[in-house]
Amino acid sequence: MINLFTEKDIADRLQKSYQPGTIAVNDGNPEWLSGRDLHCAAVLIPLAWYEEEWHVILTRRSETVETHPGQVSFPGGSCNREETSPEATALREAEEEIGLHPGHVRLLGRLNDMVTISRYRVTPIVGVMPWPYPVCLAPSEVARVFTIPLAWLANRENWKETPYTPAGSQRPVPVIVYDAYDGEILWGISGRMVVHLVKILEQ
Repeated sequence: MINLFTEKDIADRLQKSYQPGTIAVNDGNPEWLSGRDLHCAAVLIPLAWYEEEWHVILTRRSETVETHPGQVSFPGGSCNREETSPEATALREAEEEIGLHPGHVRLLGRLNDMVTISRYRVTPIVGVMPWPYPVCLAPSEVARVFTIPLAWLANRENWKETPYTPAGSQRPVPVIVYDAYDGEILWGISGRMVVHLVKILEQ
């Protein structure tokens, strides 16, 4: 079903589901959400039509990066003061991290904001990019770029919710953990973003 969607279909569903200012959280009310000192950030969720199906483009962070080393994630990072939109942040970070030229991305919409255990309020931006693409990795931040078919990610048998206790917390919260794909494990906030996107598309 998902592979029948056009770019317009995806954009329409994103537009209908987006609620400005809303934090999309399914983790109850963990302690790390209670404060107001959340940092602004944005990520790009790149989609690509490749081999007759939709794929999600993901990165594996380097082992030397300051936050979430070695984890599977999307290109993204903190907002700069001069940036006026999450889209600007996501596109800049994607260009810095994987060499994706902003002009090669067709933006489709946003997901509702999410909050990470490292106290970032992240706006996920969904866009379409060409694939294959001549990526140019920033080795200090990104170790690998790879794709996972969106239909595989949408299969409920390929992921589960499991308890995880963040550092500094007194109780576990449920996190998304996908099965390994191509030797990589998608989990945590990036996994929740994908599940959120899939649920929007399947509504």
